[in-house]
Amino acid sequence: MLQTLINRGGVLCLLLVMAGCSTYSQPESEPAPPPQPTAPAPQAPAPPQPPRPPQPPTTSAWKPLVEKAQQARARGDYEQALALLERAQRIDPESAEIYLQLAQTHKARGDISQARAVAERGMLFCTSSSQCDALRAFTR
Repeated sequence: MLQTLINRGGVLCLLLVMAGCSTYSQPESEPAPPPQPTAPAPQAPAPPQPPRPPQPPTTSAWKPLVEKAQQARARGDYEQALALLERAQRIDPESAEIYLQLAQTHKARGDISQARAVAERGMLFCTSSSQCDALRAFTR
């Protein structure tokens, strides 16, 4: 009796596995006709957007930080100057002027290799030949 139960259970498992492995294909039928293009419903033109107020330049946000950093560098407080310049850089990370100030501060601190690295990165963002020349001077 136990043997019969095991045999029937085995056959049932085999049938389930075979059923799970089989693929089902739908009967052949004619493909659906392609949808007819419909003309888009006429839409009313969107109302004109009011002009946006001009955004203040980001330089107005970081310029005071750069000025304070220059004062700190002049009195020999390089750590304070670097902290201020890093804050300015978070405001405008693509400002070549900030990179130039960072390079000057690192050089004044005696860290020539860091000044060179900062200047090389700043050259990616320079917009005038004077900025590029000033940054290039640190890479030599």
